[in-house]
Amino acid sequence: MKRGTFNFEVTAEGNLVDSADNVEKLRQLWLDRKIIKEEDLGPGDPGDFDYGAWHVSCHVAGAGGVRQAADGRLLWLEISHDPKEDLYYASVTAEKTGKAVTCRLDSPEAKVMMQGSKLLGFIEGNSLGHISARNVEDTPSRFNKWMRQDFDNRIDSSDDGGKVWEHWCPLRDISPSVAIARSVLKAYVSLVSALGDLFPATVTRGRRDYGHPVQLCAFIRAGFISKESALWDIKPVEIPKAEERLLLEARPADSLAAVKKLSWSNLPRYYMFARRISAWSTAAAVKEDLKKAGL
Repeated sequence: MKRGTFNFEVTAEGNLVDSADNVEKLRQLWLDRKIIKEEDLGPGDPGDFDYGAWHVSCHVAGAGGVRQAADGRLLWLEISHDPKEDLYYASVTAEKTGKAVTCRLDSPEAKVMMQGSKLLGFIEGNSLGHISARNVEDTPSRFNKWMRQDFDNRIDSSDDGGKVWEHWCPLRDISPSVAIARSVLKAYVSLVSALGDLFPATVTRGRRDYGHPVQLCAFIRAGFISKESALWDIKPVEIPKAEERLLLEARPADSLAAVKKLSWSNLPRYYMFARRISAWSTAAAVKEDLKKAGL
């Protein structure tokens, strides 16, 4: 079935379908300057939004989610980096014979793990610490002077870093001809499809600034997210320090280790870092935003 002004294809349950058509529609939405324009695009340098995605894009691409397989194993889903091709892909990480193993979400092995699994919740993307593309060397001209290696920091650093800043870089040009940006969009649509409609709605609500409230309304109007999911009445849970240190490593095995230590009661849950958990957009605030937007 179709949803919203962009006719995103969704399942009967309201979850995004993993399709090339939806990838292209998301690209068109993030490039639309009639829906989101000027200051509502979020902060950035000159040229960042000439062909770049909305500010919220780096936050939603940096986040991940957790499911529990039918055999009881915890599954960590995120966007991972392929160092051989310098491209991104949707992945699932699980323990196998005592070792964390990461595979592509569209692989036969992943499909077996996902079959019959249940959603446990989501985890905010890290804005500090390491990036997933370790040892990358971008040139200043590649992403409008943004270079991913500048955001690969130690886990005890207070400088901007991590996967959120990492994804900000390639998303500065999401033209169809740009392979790395195309890989991020494709991976993100696959991830949203696997984690459900609550996932993008929840992560978008992680900020009341940077234009995120307006961008959430635009997501809903376009049909990428449902109004019902955006109004989910949930309060995020702060990530404990020990688990935070693991997540700041931005490696699938470390993230899975953190996931296994976290509590997954009162499902589904949303974990946020202490750094900006106070910026959470409550259901009441979202309701008022939607009213102002005529939704």
